[in-house]
Amino acid sequence: MKVILFNGSRNEKGCTYTALRLVADELNANGIETELFWVGGRALTGEMDAMVSEAVEKVQSADGVVFGSPVYYASPSGEITAFLDRFYWQGEKFLRFKPAAAVVSARRGGTTAALDVLNKYITYAQQPVVTSRYWNMVHGSNPEDVLKDEEGVQVMKTLGRNMAWILKSIEAGKRAGVAQPESEKKIFTNFIR
Repeated sequence: MKVILFNGSRNEKGCTYTALRLVADELNANGIETELFWVGGRALTGEMDAMVSEAVEKVQSADGVVFGSPVYYASPSGEITAFLDRFYWQGEKFLRFKPAAAVVSARRGGTTAALDVLNKYITYAQQPVVTSRYWNMVHGSNPEDVLKDEEGVQVMKTLGRNMAWILKSIEAGKRAGVAQPESEKKIFTNFIR
């Protein structure tokens, strides 16, 4: 089994990466392969189309995803939201029913608003949302600060263990003959007549 963790920060190895690495380490400790995919820097260099195509290709063989972002102005980074707009448009059919989680990193505030934005992508695609023991957030101005956020570290580790358990439960269900729900054609309602 494999989980891809998407880093929406402009800083490839900063606070968001540190949070995602904590999740990945727990997944690895529970026998789940992981891959970190850096979105932030590539989104700014005109590589969006190629990056989205690469991500859609990768997610087809993945079993779950985690999206991470720093908090800018009480929202996820513009890089991750631009990426997710395109990624879900192109790859939604490959994401359906794959467990997903959102993770945010902030110096101080805006975390729950940013999580709300990221979780909307996940629920739109009928993905089971994986939770931890609190909101999936860490605090700090640099990676060293993040590691001092004891509650945040615990939340990330618990998230990794919970994701591993959900993935293994889904796999056990498949082996036991539990069928995945059929996906219906979307109905689009127009409120203007």
